[in-house]
Amino acid sequence: MKSHSLLFVLLLPAIVVAQKVDLDRFTFTSQFRTLPLARLDTSYRTYNVSVEGTKLMQNYLSEMTPEKSVVLEGWRQLDQQGHISFKIKLEDLLPESMRVQERVEIQKDRTGRQIGTRTTYYQEVVYTFAAQAEIVDYKGVPIANLPLSDRSNKRVYRSPEFALKPLAEAYFVMNALNVTGQLYRNCVNQSMNHLNNYANENFGYGEVTVTDHMWILDSRKHPEYDKHREAFLKLKDILFGLSASKPIDGVREQLQPVIKYFESVKKNYNGRSKHERKLRYASYFNLAVIYYYLDDPQAMMKEASGLILNDYDARDGRALEQTAIRLKNLFEQTGIYTRHFPIDTSKFKGPFENSVTANK
Repeated sequence: MKSHSLLFVLLLPAIVVAQKVDLDRFTFTSQFRTLPLARLDTSYRTYNVSVEGTKLMQNYLSEMTPEKSVVLEGWRQLDQQGHISFKIKLEDLLPESMRVQERVEIQKDRTGRQIGTRTTYYQEVVYTFAAQAEIVDYKGVPIANLPLSDRSNKRVYRSPEFALKPLAEAYFVMNALNVTGQLYRNCVNQSMNHLNNYANENFGYGEVTVTDHMWILDSRKHPEYDKHREAFLKLKDILFGLSASKPIDGVREQLQPVIKYFESVKKNYNGRSKHERKLRYASYFNLAVIYYYLDDPQAMMKEASGLILNDYDARDGRALEQTAIRLKNLFEQTGIYTRHFPIDTSKFKGPFENSVTANK
């Protein structure tokens, strides 16, 4: 009997290692600051927006404030003479064609038998709008020319429906001022939103809150089950506490127990079975994600490469590798090697401001 018990003990490690490994996607939330994609003088941190319309649309434009639609995060907006200027030209809204369409509705009784039809009429107006933005610095050096809308985009306005065709035919003519104003405002707002998105993507320092995921062991009988979950809960709390406007000094030290744990899993389960490769996959993946939020693309690249060589779902490794390369290139391009830092826009001065003017 003793010999049988001894044999069971000797075989126990092999049985444990061969246990099924299921991974589950666990999500977490964190925050970082975006860095500008465009290369600009790093001293440029103020901007102004000017909008020019046409005489025909002036009454509509006077009721709007499109210049306030460009909110460049991490910059200070001036009324004029900023480091960079956004000069927007809004053209006319032009109707191109009008026609009346009809809609036929089949009417049925309770049994589903057709008992008649009902015809309504509406007017379709095809119209176009154009707008452009020129971006220059205070020295007059061009930065970008951006089409915000062009005439090739044929837009369609559809009127309310009427029972009588003449009412539909007369709708646009009778309501031209109100309808044109509504359509013009929509076109201008869309154009300015497009410009705002472009500006922040290329020049902004926005605060971004993201939801990401890691792979955590979901096999209850596996000896690493509890430790895997404990590690995730700890890192989830730490990553949730990251702020785009607060340096991450000391965060890496807080995460060291988690990092060491996932490293130990790679060493302790170093066989070639699918179960062990799958468990190591989780460690490589999770460590790569941790280093991404620690702003360490080099360490992230190392884990991504290890994931590829691990030969379990290597596609994820290649995707993580590309993400690490993009982050590394972004740091080198901007000369900023972190995405967690405070910005006080009130301290930024325009190129023609003195300290007294800037602090008013």
